Amino acid sequence: MSFQRPTLENLITRTRQDFESRLEIAGTLLRRAVSAVLAKVVAGAAHLLHGYLEFISQQLMPDTAIDSYMLRWASIWGIVPTPGSYASGIADVEGLSGTVIPAGTLWRRSDGRLYETLAEVTIEDESAVIALESLEAGVDANCDAGTQLSIVTPILGVNSSALVDSEGLGGGADGESNDSIRARTLDRIRRPPMGGAITDYEKWAREVPGVTRVWVYPEWLGPGTVGVTFVRDGDGEGAEIIPDSGEVETVQDYIDARRPVTAHVTVFAPIADPVDYEIIIVPNTEVVKAAVEAELADMHFRDATPGGSILISRMHEAIAIAEGETDHTLISPAANHNSSAGNLPILGTISWVSP
Repeated sequence: MSFQRPTLENLITRTRQDFESRLEIAGTLLRRAVSAVLAKVVAGAAHLLHGYLEFISQQLMPDTAIDSYMLRWASIWGIVPTPGSYASGIADVEGLSGTVIPAGTLWRRSDGRLYETLAEVTIEDESAVIALESLEAGVDANCDAGTQLSIVTPILGVNSSALVDSEGLGGGADGESNDSIRARTLDRIRRPPMGGAITDYEKWAREVPGVTRVWVYPEWLGPGTVGVTFVRDGDGEGAEIIPDSGEVETVQDYIDARRPVTAHVTVFAPIADPVDYEIIIVPNTEVVKAAVEAELADMHFRDATPGGSILISRMHEAIAIAEGETDHTLISPAANHNSSAGNLPILGTISWVSP
């Protein structure tokens, strides 16, 4: 039976009755009798103690513990929060030939985020390519191609601005959330390591910063082989969650260092398979449209698997439970969306048709 904290009123009544019983003064007390006042004081102190007991009872299990206690539980089970990763890439800068741009030169984005050059560069033919990395980890450090960066401390002979190249600055990911750490801790308790079981490969992959969902395929290329694919939901939406070759290689190296020696593991990126929607929604407002899009995105997050299906019934359900929706017609897709092997159904474009 779970701990039930008594109410303050209940404690006051019980304490007052105890005073009256032990002093044998039941029924003879005035409204502001000393014993009644003492009963309220003692009951108030007891209520605070019961509150602490209630708090402690919630920390006894990792699923109900507050974040600080939950992190302690995670450490006991060997769960280490994955840190955030830094955005990196290259940018183009112009200036006088022969001018040196030192390593560690700081560049600032319009929102104040800072980046530093990783190596010394000398300008040649009035231009140079500089390798940059963000000073702070996180997905917000990523930059689109063409983003302008301003030098923090001017250098004579160097243009004050640089442009991020066509590849952008990428690889930045947020540190693991407390909800994710809690889920991994509970998963570790429920499914202990089994020396190379499917759950082990899932756990290893998710220990790499930025990895959120993982799928494992035993005997992927025959006996003794394992296939692992994953996505990085924190990197954006749609096809942006698909890892690039460098991120795939990082997970491959991490798993290779931990896998059984007899297992041959192939880590690969799934292929984005957008599911486009054509919907008539009632009422046809921006608020309802946003709610529908959020529900569809959440449904894809829960249901999508590489080579799997998105059921038409689940599409209708996601639209119907959107806040504010009173009626809808799903024009397209008109049936279940089935993805081929290695293809991950992701939320594509939503076209809104007037009723």
